[in-house]
Amino acid sequence: MAGCCAVLRGFLFEYDTPRIVLIRSRKVGLMNRAVQLLILAYVIGWVFVWEKGYQEMDSVVSSVTTKAKGVAVTNSSDLGFRIWDVADYVIPPQEEDSLFVMTNMIVTTNQTQGTCPEIPDETTLCRADTDCRAGSTGTHSNGVETGKCVPFNASVKTCEVAAWCPVEDDTRVPRPAFLKAAENFTLLVKNNIWYPKFNFSKRNILPNVTTSYLKSCIYDAHTHPFCPIFRLGKIVEDAGHSFQDMAVEGGIMGIQIKWNCNLDRAASLCLPRYSFRRLDTRDVEHNVSPGYNFRFAKYYRDPAGGEQRTLIKAYGIRFDVIVFGKATVLCDVIVLYCMKKRFYYREKKYKYVEDFEQGLAGEMDQ
Repeated sequence: MAGCCAVLRGFLFEYDTPRIVLIRSRKVGLMNRAVQLLILAYVIGWVFVWEKGYQEMDSVVSSVTTKAKGVAVTNSSDLGFRIWDVADYVIPPQEEDSLFVMTNMIVTTNQTQGTCPEIPDETTLCRADTDCRAGSTGTHSNGVETGKCVPFNASVKTCEVAAWCPVEDDTRVPRPAFLKAAENFTLLVKNNIWYPKFNFSKRNILPNVTTSYLKSCIYDAHTHPFCPIFRLGKIVEDAGHSFQDMAVEGGIMGIQIKWNCNLDRAASLCLPRYSFRRLDTRDVEHNVSPGYNFRFAKYYRDPAGGEQRTLIKAYGIRFDVIVFGKATVLCDVIVLYCMKKRFYYREKKYKYVEDFEQGLAGEMDQ
C-alpha cells in the first residue's frame, strides 16, 4: 500500500524534462545533416515532384460502345458467290467493351441428326466392330459411338457415331483467311469517361469534331490522333503484327485508351491517347491451340420438314477496349491558402449558412 502511495505521489508532484546533449563532433554532425538532406530530397523529389503528392487524384470510370463497318465479297465451292456485311461477321452484335470480327471459317453444310463415320484419328480408326465401344464418347468426339465400324472412304474405316452428320472436319484451316478483306473494315469506338471525385466527364469524340470529319477520318497517330475510327489492319500493324497472318487462326487485340488529365488546366487539354497491343500469347516455339475461335450454327428445315443446320467454326479477332487513366487537382491546402485566387476559391468551396434555430427565431419575431 505504501509503495502505491509513493508512486502516486511521485506522479502528481514531480516534474521531469528531457535533457539535450550537444555533441561537438564533425562526423556526427555531418551524418545528421546528411540524413536530414536525404529525407528532404525524398519528400521533394519523390513525394512532390515524381508522385505529385501535392495533387489530389481520382481514377477514371468509363463506358465503351463499338460499331464496325465494311463489306466483303467471297466466291467458294461451299457457299458460292456471297456478300458479307456487318450482320454476318460481327458475332454477337454487341459485347461489353469488346467486338469480335470473324475473319476465317470452316463451314459444314446440310447437317442432319443421324449416324455417320467419325473423322479418322488414332482413337477412331477401326478394322471391325469389336474395335468400337457402343455409347462411348471422347473429349474430341463429334457424337456417341454406335459400336459399328464403317467405311470413311475407300481405304479407311472409322467408328460410326450418332451425331449431326456429316461431322465437321477441321483438320485444315483455310489459308489465306476466308474474309481477308476484313483488313480494310473500320471500327468506331465511342468512349465516355467520368471522374466522380471532381464531377468531370468527357468523351473521345471531341467537341470540335464535326459530322463530315467523322465520316472521312481514319485514325493515324501523326495526322489524325483524335479520330475515333480505326482501320482493323492498322490496329494490328501498329501492334507489330501482320493482319493476314492473324486472320487465319484469330487472336485478341487490345485497344488501349489512356486519359491522364490535369484538371487545373483547361478541360480542352484533357485528351485521349491511343495505343495497341496483341493480348493473346503468340509463341512460335510453343504454339499449342493458337488464336481464337468458337462454333455456332444456323438452323432451318428442308422442304419435307426435317431439321437441318449449317455449322460454322468461326476464327476471328476480338478487339478489347481497355480504358485507364487518372485525373489530378491541386490539393486544397495549396488552392485555398497559397494561390493568388485563394479568396475566390474559398468563396466557391465553402457555403456559409446561419444557425437554423436562430434563423427560425428571427422569423418568428417578425
